[in-house]
Amino acid sequence: MGKVRVIDAVMGAGKTTWALNMIENAPADEKFIYITPFLSEVERVIKTIKSRKFVQPTNAVAGGRKLNCLKKQIENGDNIAATHALFEMADDELIELLEASNYTLILDEVMDVIEKASVSPADMRLLLDKEYIQIINNRVIWTAPEIEYEYGRFDDIKLLAKAGNLFYHRDRFLIWAFPPRVFEAFEKVYVMTYLFRAQIQRYYFDLYEIDYELKSVKEGEIIEYDRELDNRKALFSLIELYEGEHNHHGEGRTAFSTNWLKRRESDELIEIQKSIYSYVRRVAKAKTKDVLWTTLQEYKPFLQGKGYTKGFIPLNMRATNDYADRSVLVYAYNRFMNPFEKSFFQDNGVTVDEDLLAVSDLLQWVWRSRIRNGEPIKLYLPSSRMRNLLKAWANYKI
Repeated sequence: MGKVRVIDAVMGAGKTTWALNMIENAPADEKFIYITPFLSEVERVIKTIKSRKFVQPTNAVAGGRKLNCLKKQIENGDNIAATHALFEMADDELIELLEASNYTLILDEVMDVIEKASVSPADMRLLLDKEYIQIINNRVIWTAPEIEYEYGRFDDIKLLAKAGNLFYHRDRFLIWAFPPRVFEAFEKVYVMTYLFRAQIQRYYFDLYEIDYELKSVKEGEIIEYDRELDNRKALFSLIELYEGEHNHHGEGRTAFSTNWLKRRESDELIEIQKSIYSYVRRVAKAKTKDVLWTTLQEYKPFLQGKGYTKGFIPLNMRATNDYADRSVLVYAYNRFMNPFEKSFFQDNGVTVDEDLLAVSDLLQWVWRSRIRNGEPIKLYLPSSRMRNLLKAWANYKI
């Protein structure tokens, strides 16, 4: 595999159109696996491509498991469209099939490549005491002889450790990382996203020393990376950013962050809810069908209100066109990197940029609205940090 090509271009720049055209015009013997977040996008790929047939894994065959179906389709040499959720289940058998199959991977949006593994401290102590594992440079190494441990309750740990994907972090966390061999198993790899240098997957690539190069899209063609093509000022001009009195809740760098929300008393949450309601109904004068809003999921019941409750979508919502008619947005959150992820990468020598990650996630969420069609929107962003980051992005300061 050569360098991963990261097509880093602002939403609406034509990344997906380029990918579909590239597949249409590729040599007849080139095989593709197209991975995207949603089933609706899987179906779009299957319907759009005319030059070759695409299939999607189902649980109707191969023992009732989609992963088994995916493996069978790879054995058959099919062109495949599937979801992130299925691809994240990749195991050694799947990787070996890919290594023998010369596929091109197109990854639409970055994946969840780092997660906490659910292993109790007691189990970790037991494994260490029995010398079944060792911790070397934060990595969990499986050392138990087969004669002592063949199979049992620690099979998952054994498999992940042998693959080199388990890290014991600060004596507290056991962290699973998506197996990097997956990316190495493809003939070519394309990743389509925006602000890749802020993404968790970029830090993961740095951790595993996976080479990548950034590219831009211009008039349907891939060119050398040029962030000036983002046309940020023109995009920002479509956003009517609220700057009024209802922002007083969000002063300070951490306001509306996860920990800040957890420390709020019920009466303060009520006041925030009143401000959201007032913005939607009195400032923006929005109808229910116009509104899109979000916050931390567990605080939705405290901040929802008449006239906008049904417009809630999660903070991490990406790559869907289902809300492309919404014109009034409320983003009641302040995005920081998960502390265990941040410390994990930093302890392994990888530099992270929390501010760019925050604005990247905000922009992905905002672009679920009608701004993706070049139409103006209104945005209530009570966190002063998030407002400042959005303005910094618009002026190419980050």
